[in-house]
Amino acid sequence: MTVAIVHLGAGNTASVQFALERLGADTRITSDPVEIAEAERLVLPGVGAAGYAMERMAALGLTDVIKAFERPLLGLCLGQQLLFAESEENGGAAMLGFISGTVRRMPVRHDLPVPHMGWSQLHKLKDDPLLQGVSEGDYAYFVHSYVCPDTGATIACADYGAEVPAMVRAGNRWGCQFHPERSAGAGARILKNFLEVAA
Repeated sequence: MTVAIVHLGAGNTASVQFALERLGADTRITSDPVEIAEAERLVLPGVGAAGYAMERMAALGLTDVIKAFERPLLGLCLGQQLLFAESEENGGAAMLGFISGTVRRMPVRHDLPVPHMGWSQLHKLKDDPLLQGVSEGDYAYFVHSYVCPDTGATIACADYGAEVPAMVRAGNRWGCQFHPERSAGAGARILKNFLEVAA
């Protein structure tokens, strides 16, 4: 199983690579459009600002390649947010547009600091291949300040003062708002399911 991990110059690429290799995947951290287009699986990790990530994607000639990728794709953290149409971050940024809606900054509350950082339980799990073996109430590790809209694409939620779309799906494209590579057994199971899901 060949997995291309998209390298945009920042992010958690090494930890994602180690987690996938522990599961037997042949991984490549790459920004090569040909290598990305030919991979059997594609992982879009991310840390930082949506606008910067999209600018880097365009500068590297990857935007159209990623949009055209039809085999299983998994966006992690910022990578999930990039699956949506736009983000309000830094005045607004157009994103990949696989899922409609706008990613917005989490509202600040005195009792819930932003960013949402730490372990939260997954709930409202839908029947989905990536959630096989994951149970209601399993914990995942989150670090984010922006939240995706809750649409029909949501397949799992977390609770942080309000429901947070923790996982989304649009066809062969999935997203995890959390870091599965840092989410113990549940995260490892989701990554294993991703490697095994039918293309």
